[in-house]
Amino acid sequence: MEYHRKIRHSAAYIHEKLDKIQAGTVAFITGTGLGPLTAAIENPVVIPYADIDQFPVSSVKSHAGRLISGTIEGVPVLALDGRFHLYEGFTPQEATHNIRVLGELGIKTLVLTNAVGALNPSFEVGCPMLIEDHINLTGLTPLRGENIDAWGDRFPDMCTVYDPALRKLAIQKALELGIRLERGVFMQIQGPNMETPAETRMYRAMGADAIGMSTCMEAIAAHHMGIRILGLSCLTNKNLPDCMQEASLDQVIAQAEKSSTSMVKLLRAILKEMPETAE
Repeated sequence: MEYHRKIRHSAAYIHEKLDKIQAGTVAFITGTGLGPLTAAIENPVVIPYADIDQFPVSSVKSHAGRLISGTIEGVPVLALDGRFHLYEGFTPQEATHNIRVLGELGIKTLVLTNAVGALNPSFEVGCPMLIEDHINLTGLTPLRGENIDAWGDRFPDMCTVYDPALRKLAIQKALELGIRLERGVFMQIQGPNMETPAETRMYRAMGADAIGMSTCMEAIAAHHMGIRILGLSCLTNKNLPDCMQEASLDQVIAQAEKSSTSMVKLLRAILKEMPETAE
């Protein structure tokens, strides 16, 4: 089946199960260990990824693999609890199937969250980081191949992938809540292997403040479709090349879950005012 037809099949299934996607619905994707963010959703309607026609299913144990519809602070939300990674064997198009479906559903605003390693030595583990820009070091893009004109331009401009107004709102709310919010450039690598000390030095020299194995593919696809993006990272460990320590997935998950409380507070505050900002 052609790619765009698979996307429409998935969107049609979700439409059928949810009846209607409300105007102003904000979508968000939870990263590794950040599943607790979905606990904030009121009146949830849950659809397992495995039930959605043509929808991929993640093999990562920390990703629940479910779509949740409901509200947070009275704002309609659509949460994707679990994402798809290149290291699982997904192509860039498959890894962004969820994003294309959101676009087909009429979603205009997307919050991307992830669990990342800090490269900037001044950053504090456990703090959220506002993604101001990204470096896609995978050598891949979900835009390769046929362009679907209804989705976006063949050659989209990438000057402001992460919406300036939403970033300003996040900074304002973090200040009001007394939450330390780091700000920086996120870099995506393919994984699944962690970076070496030499690679860490190179990534830092290239201008990256944090590193992970997701998000850039999603941001590219969403921006291509005209979806406004807010990116928030949870800093789960610090990568210092002169004193590197082993980092396991279990440690990353534990730190992300521990830090999810401040992320939930910040997201709640942002969502309260996001409808006015995100139209």
